[in-house]
Amino acid sequence: MSKFKLGVIVGSNRKESINRKLAQALAKLGSNAFEANFIRIDDLPLYNQDQEADLPAEVSRFKKHVTESDALLFVTPEHSRSIPAVLKSAIDWGARPWGKTSWPGKPAAVIGTSGGAVSSAIAQQHLRAVLGDQGLHLMGGEAYILFKPELIDAESNVTDDSVRKFLQAFVDQFAAFAGKFLK
Repeated sequence: MSKFKLGVIVGSNRKESINRKLAQALAKLGSNAFEANFIRIDDLPLYNQDQEADLPAEVSRFKKHVTESDALLFVTPEHSRSIPAVLKSAIDWGARPWGKTSWPGKPAAVIGTSGGAVSSAIAQQHLRAVLGDQGLHLMGGEAYILFKPELIDAESNVTDDSVRKFLQAFVDQFAAFAGKFLK
């Protein structure tokens, strides 16, 4: 199978996001299987049904990039034991207006990192619950990465051998999973 188009959605609007660093490392590890396109969400307005009749340009761009992706990778931090508001708002925009959702049928995976002992486990659980209602084909399994400052270098290389092997296995599993839907 040729490379597929992977839309990467990082659930953070922070410039130095550790989840963005993780996403960039995953994109590098999977470069033989997919072409990663980072889908911007930091400029989206908070979801507001009043704006559905005349979608803001940023929302139209976001929905277009989601629709053009063959598969999706969600990389989320954990905010207050859940997903960040910017990510939830992006998911809501992708699902609206009624009858014009951008999500159904796409294979997707969820991963995340934080500096805490349970990483982003609770946020990932919440994200899976939200995405499970959007018609996506979610890959099973869990991937929680404890982030340390030296884990990913400036060239997006994972410096810890055991973490790199784990992430490579995650990327390979996702590529195989996505491939089942992209024939």
